Amino acid sequence: MLNSISGTITPWILGILFLLVFLATAVVVKSWREMKSSPYYFMRRQAEKRLQTYSVFSLVLMVLTAVFMASTMQAPQSDIQLTAVLTNTKPADEDLQELVKQAVPPAIEFVSQADLTANLTSTAIVDPYGADADKLISAILKLPEEYDRFEPTAELNENTELGDILFASERTEDYKPIAPARIFPVSTDIVYALFSYEGMENGMEWAWVWRLNGEVVDGGNELWEYGSDGPGYVYYSPEEGFQAGEYSLEVWVNGELMTRSTLTMTGTALSAGN
Repeated sequence: MLNSISGTITPWILGILFLLVFLATAVVVKSWREMKSSPYYFMRRQAEKRLQTYSVFSLVLMVLTAVFMASTMQAPQSDIQLTAVLTNTKPADEDLQELVKQAVPPAIEFVSQADLTANLTSTAIVDPYGADADKLISAILKLPEEYDRFEPTAELNENTELGDILFASERTEDYKPIAPARIFPVSTDIVYALFSYEGMENGMEWAWVWRLNGEVVDGGNELWEYGSDGPGYVYYSPEEGFQAGEYSLEVWVNGELMTRSTLTMTGTALSAGN
């Protein structure tokens, strides 16, 4: 921007300087003529002083004008940095190459998979429920009011525990599943849910809740009267038959979810009939 401004006022400055030089020169010539032609001493003396003064002034103006013209006639310097490309250079010494490598950090760094795994493990957000989705689901489930109708007469014990639920379409007389599975065809007539229990006490309130795709479809609620430990089971056999989807079973004791599991029904009722 400064360069553009200076380029526009340069002619004006030069014009003013030339005008001043011309005027000063004219005064010098006039003073010289008066000094030579005046018959009086004092007039010649004044003309001589003016001649000296304006001669010096004219000389200074000429020097300034010359300097200014010389500076404006120089080629403008470019702000663009020019880099010479040397196509015939010798390879750098090994010591010099090593110094350059140490001075310039690498653009890409390689990290081993073990280090990357360790970093991810150390910086990962801790999930209070871990990778087990069932724990997260269990934390937000609530016992439906229709299956919470009794007041327990016995409290939970410290060792009260229900085992994992096993699903099967058949069972033995001693409550063991036959060919347990998690996937069944919709043509299945009945599904047994078998589990073990310990630390129970008669008088506890217990409930079981069946859900299809998250919606309650069946269940039961009563006071416990089956002793402290042993095998147990509940079953589900809907009159309209099973539907394709995910079924889940929850077993609650004194309002607390003790165990939960899911199974999947596949196919359609039409294909099951064929």
